[in-house]
Amino acid sequence: MITGLSSRTVSSACALCVAGMLALAPTAASAGQRIMEPAPPRPRAAVPQPALLYRSGVQVRPHRGVPALPDVSALSWLVADADTGEVLASHDAHRKLPPASTLKTLFALTVLPGLPSTMRHTVTPEDLAGIGPGSSLVGIEEGHTYTVADLWRGVFLASGNDAVHVLASLGGGWEATAAKMQTKAHALGALDTHVVSPDGYDAPGQVSSAFDLAIFGRNGLRNPDFARYCSTAVAQFPGDGSSYGIANTNRLLTGANGVEPYPGVIGVKNGYTSNAGNTLVTAARRNGRTLIVTVMNPQAGGGYTVYQEARSLLDWGFGAAGLVDPVGSLDGLRATPRQAPAATPVAAATAAEPDDDSAWPGTLGVAAGTGLAGLGLGAVGLTLRARRRRAEGDEG
Repeated sequence: MITGLSSRTVSSACALCVAGMLALAPTAASAGQRIMEPAPPRPRAAVPQPALLYRSGVQVRPHRGVPALPDVSALSWLVADADTGEVLASHDAHRKLPPASTLKTLFALTVLPGLPSTMRHTVTPEDLAGIGPGSSLVGIEEGHTYTVADLWRGVFLASGNDAVHVLASLGGGWEATAAKMQTKAHALGALDTHVVSPDGYDAPGQVSSAFDLAIFGRNGLRNPDFARYCSTAVAQFPGDGSSYGIANTNRLLTGANGVEPYPGVIGVKNGYTSNAGNTLVTAARRNGRTLIVTVMNPQAGGGYTVYQEARSLLDWGFGAAGLVDPVGSLDGLRATPRQAPAATPVAAATAAEPDDDSAWPGTLGVAAGTGLAGLGLGAVGLTLRARRRRAEGDEG
């Protein structure tokens, strides 16, 4: 047992303790500094703002410097980014209105994937039964054989209700097709749409909305066949002994009737009935962005106001890039979890920008700024037969 220590031993021990403390002090101080120093702030997670799409009137969340929204007379309209689904601005986006032939976008989304384009079909009287009076027609004839691709060109270019009836017959029948379209709409989150007549012909209770039609157009552009058909300006259609020319009734695409074609336009579908007025779903690509615009039933001007108002909304949307917060999303009401977005076809050969490498093969298009007049339709042998499809103002 140790009972005591000499003064030298104590002094040595104390010296060692002090040396050890001094040796450890920087480490402890450093450790203490690391503990006490506040951590760098983490990036704040973006808090989604509540959607404004169910509110009435114009909805937009502008930043400083954003262009003023154009004056639009349509009962309902919407501007959205086709890639992200963000809605940049809207007016009564969920207002339920008759869609006219813009409902053919949902018809194509539903039926097109199940019918091979090269499939041939000889038309029967039953295929053409029940076409509404005054319907727009491409000129389908009983006993004539068409490919499915022929029929889709009849739908998208001439808005032919006769072509819709034949394709619906191939797809399981009229009522079954309407039911499938309804199911498809709900799966996409298009809850305002009620389908009665797959061709868009006016029927009691048949409605859609600017929101829903934008969904249909956006999803349609993800299908290469849909995208190709809706962007085709002119084509040949089989007739008695020879084909004849048909032209797309979307004036922003063709530039017909004095409507200036829109640079970078992709399509998608226009419509008219006496009840619905003029309706339009269109899309365009510029500077790496694809916008989709829906315009339903303008209240001012004539039959071409729908194109003028769509043009002004597209211009605004491209000018507002990065200067607005979204007021909602086209994916906001989907019934299934959102999947990774597929690449959106970015431009049609009809109006491809010089640096655009995504023009679709097989599209018979119109260069921006030329319109149908620039094609020299007589030179290419296209005889647009008015008796085959009715002029602007037809039902459906």
